[in-house]
Amino acid sequence: MATADLQIHTAAGDGMAGPDALLDYVQERTDLDVIAVTDHDDIDGALAAREAWARRGRWRFEVVTGIEVTTIEGHLLALFVDRPIPSLKSLSRTIESIHAAGGLAVIPHPLSWLTRSIGRHGIERVLAVENDSIWFDGIELANMSPAGRVTQARARRLNERWRMAATGGSDAHFLQAVGSAVTRFDGHTAADLRAALERRETSAENLRHPAWRELGIGNIVRQQYRGLLATPRKVVWKPIRRAVTRQPRSTT
Repeated sequence: MATADLQIHTAAGDGMAGPDALLDYVQERTDLDVIAVTDHDDIDGALAAREAWARRGRWRFEVVTGIEVTTIEGHLLALFVDRPIPSLKSLSRTIESIHAAGGLAVIPHPLSWLTRSIGRHGIERVLAVENDSIWFDGIELANMSPAGRVTQARARRLNERWRMAATGGSDAHFLQAVGSAVTRFDGHTAADLRAALERRETSAENLRHPAWRELGIGNIVRQQYRGLLATPRKVVWKPIRRAVTRQPRSTT
């Protein structure tokens, strides 16, 4: 079966590596078939990775563009999108926006209290909705980050009843963590992955996650600082800067 890592962060957000370094690492140090770049509340890092992938030529893996969107109720992965998805909206409205953009909505690190996560009540409320545009396309059941591990067993048990497509994503902010959790699927390509998710024929598996000493305490502290600023920088300051640059210049 093929493998995909469906949650990776770059230096365009609160990750520590740029798109080129990420692509080289995946090519040389992993056997992944598909990766998804999902920076917080911003599509730019994913688009940059896809552009670098196309520009530099022959790779044995494919790139899916995505976003880790901050909803009012927690984070939600928007996969297979190539345009911004509004942040700080209701969970239902965000799911609608993802599907309208042609994407898939996947719950990352479900139920976790260590980061902004969608809780059981929010999940079950959406599952009870009878609406052609509001549904979850998957749930992350493999994630070796601290936030992903603490409630993973409970999420797996609950998904025996929910029956959503299982996904794995490293939630990597460091290159060494890429591929530490994977989605397994039949096929090889991103199109095969999407079809498997839509059929709910995927599985999730945890692999080895690097120890803190391998990452370096100083690097971890720097990344955590970047993480604290990621959503405010994307949701608040970026729109303000964009609005300011669009202001017409005075002719006086």
